Amino acid sequence: MIDEKYIPENLERWKRPECFVAWSEHWAYSSECFVFLGRHRDSDIITETNFEVALLELGGESDTVRVIRENHWAVGWLEWIAIHESDAAALENADGIASALEDYPILDGEAVSEAEIDAASEYWERESLAGRIQICRDALVSIFAARRDDLEERVFDEIVEIVRS
Repeated sequence: MIDEKYIPENLERWKRPECFVAWSEHWAYSSECFVFLGRHRDSDIITETNFEVALLELGGESDTVRVIRENHWAVGWLEWIAIHESDAAALENADGIASALEDYPILDGEAVSEAEIDAASEYWERESLAGRIQICRDALVSIFAARRDDLEERVFDEIVEIVRS
């Protein structure tokens, strides 16, 4: 039986950057690896959610699918999904996901909405009373809403805009 390898159209093989030191001989740092999605410390909600959804669609981490975690002087940390060239099923799946992202930038709208709700709620909980009052003013809502833990729709929309940026 001939072992046929899948050659993805929307993914690229890993290439060694000019200024790069790998402390490991892992296959992810070789031409055996295809690079899929990435994220970093300052990634937005859509990027974060797409990363998580795509990793789940690939079946999570395995011997041939790895999340590579690195530190970087400019962005603090970054992660990217490495797929070994021998995993035709994961490569085909990732290739389809990458193609879908070219047509529409969100893999799972419901997951993004849930992440936005969580981020807005966390932001509101951590915000000082003065900060809450200002958000209420910006949303044209009574400043007395700043004392409540539940979010009025206009306040929620204002916070979502804040956490999206």
